[in-house]
Formats: sequence, C-alpha cells, structure tokens
Amino acid sequence: MTLEFSQIHRTDHLPGRIAAEIAREINDGKLKAGDKLPTEHALSKTFGVSRSVVREAIAQLRNEGAVETRQGVGAFVSDPRHRVSIRIERSKLTDPDKFRDLFQLRLPLEIEAAGLAAVNRTPEQLSRLEAALNNMRNAPDWDKDGIPADLDFHRTLAEATQNDYFSMFLGFIAERISSAIKVAFSRAVFGEILETTIQEHVPIYEAIAASDAAAARAAMRAHLVGAAKRLNLEMEIYE
Repeated sequence: MTLEFSQIHRTDHLPGRIAAEIAREINDGKLKAGDKLPTEHALSKTFGVSRSVVREAIAQLRNEGAVETRQGVGAFVSDPRHRVSIRIERSKLTDPDKFRDLFQLRLPLEIEAAGLAAVNRTPEQLSRLEAALNNMRNAPDWDKDGIPADLDFHRTLAEATQNDYFSMFLGFIAERISSAIKVAFSRAVFGEILETTIQEHVPIYEAIAASDAAAARAAMRAHLVGAAKRLNLEMEIYE
C-alpha cells in the first residue's frame, strides 16, 4: 500500500496539517477501518518533523474519532460506524469568552489527572514525562520544539491516569489551545516566560515520580493558574 502524503510547510500548524493529510488518506479509502498507521518513526521521517509533532497529530485524530490507539501496539483507523468525536471549530476560539470557557474546563480535569497520574503512572510513562521535560529544557526553537514537548508532557500525564477519557478530553483541549500558547510566548519576554514555564513543570514531574497525588495536584494547579495569568484570562478559581 502506497500512501501519498503531501509536503508539509513549516509555516503551517504542523500537527494539524499532518492530521489533515492522514485524514485525507482515510477519507480517500487508502487507509481503511482496522488498518494500522505507519509508526511514529516512519511518519516523522516521511513528514520531516519530530516524533512529538507526529504524536500530537495522532492525538488530534484520536480525539476526532478517526483513529484509536492501543498502548504498545500503535494507532489504527477506527470503524466509521463507531466513531465518537468532539468538535469545536478552531475559529470559534477567537472569541475570548469561548476560549476562557475552554481553559476553565481544563482546570479541574488536569488537576485531577495529575493526582491520578501520580498513583497510576507506569515506569515507561514516567520516563516519557522526564524526556518531555528535558526536551523543553533543551529545545533549540521553542515554537517548533518546545511547545510540542510541552504538549507531549501534558498528553503523557493524561495517559498516565490509565483513563482513556482523560486522554480524549485533555488531548482535545491541549490541541485547541496550542495556538494561544504560541501567541502568549510571542508577546512575552521570551527568557522569563520560558524559564517560568519549565520551572512550573518540574514539581509536577517530581510529585508524579514520588507517587504523591496531593503534591501533583497542587503543582498542576499552580502551573495552570500561572498559565491563565500569562494568557490574561480572568478565571474562576477557588481555594
């Protein structure tokens, strides 16, 4: 089977473009229900992007119901008769109130996810969290390398809950707010916001590594409150 993926331009939102290319192959019938997608390594070579970008694209397809993932096996095209998807048009999130509402939904979900991840994470998932954190620290280009690593950290944390619904909902939210994260970085003093963002992730990782659910929840809450402030969002946050 030959898949005809189009060239991906660096000016595009890479994960979204890659997801669209794979979706086109599915819609054209070149990838059928039950077919296994190429590996992350193969797709990263085909598109000329990092594996974290490919992972984000696959997560988007999963959230849209186009594929399903099986841990340790890979991603497979889902049966269209059984697809369940969440849809919010990206254009609607240009409305500040709607974007704020989506971020408000993120708060309780991801705080709870951090606690569950501390209790349920596997050694492999802990290693992936550490790798994502290191990739954030060492990103040569924050826009192309750092933000995907940041999203990979949160996606892995959601998977570490061992609850597929956390992965589904948080993956969807993260993909939708990624463009706003880029805007926040472009408007801020780069060195300051980069250092702050990384430092907020460190205690989350350390708490999950220590299997301390309470500390993980507190660290995630602190990070999300800080992120909301950097996006100038007036959130309803209660102690």
